[in-house]
Amino acid sequence: MSTRRLMALCAALALLLARAANGAEPSPQPSATQAAPPGMVWVPGGEFWMGTEEEHMPDARPVHRVYVDGFWMDRTEVTNEQFARFVDATKHVTVAERPLDPKDFPGVPPEALVPGSIVFAPPKGEVSLQDHLAWWTYVPGASWRHPEGPQSDVESRAQHPVVHVAYEDAAAYCAWVGGRLPTEAEFERAARGGLDRKKYGWGDEFRPDGKFRANTWQGHFPNQNSGDDGFVGTAPAASYPPNGFGLYDLAGNVWEWCSDWYRPDTYAKQQAAAEVTRNPHGPDDSFDPAEPGVPKRVQRGGSYLCSDQYCSRYVPGGRGKGAIDSGTTHLGFRCVKDQPATR
Repeated sequence: MSTRRLMALCAALALLLARAANGAEPSPQPSATQAAPPGMVWVPGGEFWMGTEEEHMPDARPVHRVYVDGFWMDRTEVTNEQFARFVDATKHVTVAERPLDPKDFPGVPPEALVPGSIVFAPPKGEVSLQDHLAWWTYVPGASWRHPEGPQSDVESRAQHPVVHVAYEDAAAYCAWVGGRLPTEAEFERAARGGLDRKKYGWGDEFRPDGKFRANTWQGHFPNQNSGDDGFVGTAPAASYPPNGFGLYDLAGNVWEWCSDWYRPDTYAKQQAAAEVTRNPHGPDDSFDPAEPGVPKRVQRGGSYLCSDQYCSRYVPGGRGKGAIDSGTTHLGFRCVKDQPATR
């Protein structure tokens, strides 16, 4: 038997043993002749350590082993230009553009139940970081078309990520393009860019060679943003270098919706159930002890409002959460698509 054939047989045997150890077939891979869906990048399947040991992120612990199948992911966040095409084609009206339902706000005068959304409003001076209402306000008329309120628009921000999208708005867009929202395991796999157990999606230094790698907050939060990274609000998509998978802005710029319901005990349950959790889709329901009864989905990636003084959840293992009926000035999304199985 030739050396080449022997090595091939050994490699095949090793692959079979690996499949048996993992308990499943590996995920399908795109063929050499298959074109990538427009604007998307292939994220290869594999195992990784999910979560973070950051002390102030208890809901992202314990760090545990996870496997996800490969998938296609949007190279960047969905932009205002892309979302406008969706709205023009479907006549979709976002949650922020609809009047508030009186049943959800008992006792509120009808004239106050006007469409709007939650806008970042930096205070004039220092405030307690325990009171997030000190820098957030409900602005009537704020929406994806008018991010800061009726007097603002997105005419000069076509390539910025769309914001003020509630969960159902993001899910509707992804369905329109034939995709879906990512699970949080898929998002973290993508955000790590092939680097395992690194603090950031590009390594262990926040500013390698003194260069910013993400749109985050510099200065004193929440009242003074120096904009040293070039932006004090959202940045155009792909303003910073891509990660190892060729994906942009999975850290900072805007938070991004994931399909999983949020619970702080998700990771503990996953670790207890299996040595390696395969293709997790999250719990069956939502529970946030800070707001019991408010259904929330996971958000990932952090935003331009994250800093080392507050939040810092732009690390790939960090988790966020948000009420499914709410959008904000720092919340967007991107879509994924599955690789069809080959026969």
